[in-house]
Amino acid sequence: MDPADWLGWSASAVLLMTLGRQVYVQWRERSTIGLSSWLFVGQVTASVGFTVYSWMLDNWVFVVTNVALLVTAVVGQLIFRRNRRLESS
Repeated sequence: MDPADWLGWSASAVLLMTLGRQVYVQWRERSTIGLSSWLFVGQVTASVGFTVYSWMLDNWVFVVTNVALLVTAVVGQLIFRRNRRLESS
């Protein structure tokens, strides 16, 4: 693997850990304060577009990263909806 790939995979790991931590905190705190459902809608839309684009360029760092971001966005949206439901109860 060349240095550019190492850099890409490392940056991907940092981004995914950061977003994963945010989704975890949202799940743990059961709160939607400061969050919008549109954040996750936008992230899903962008992740699908970037996944297809990365696949078309045959860039596997970004294909894997964007698929993982897509999963993070879907999980985040599900947690957001759960928290919204809990807050309205």
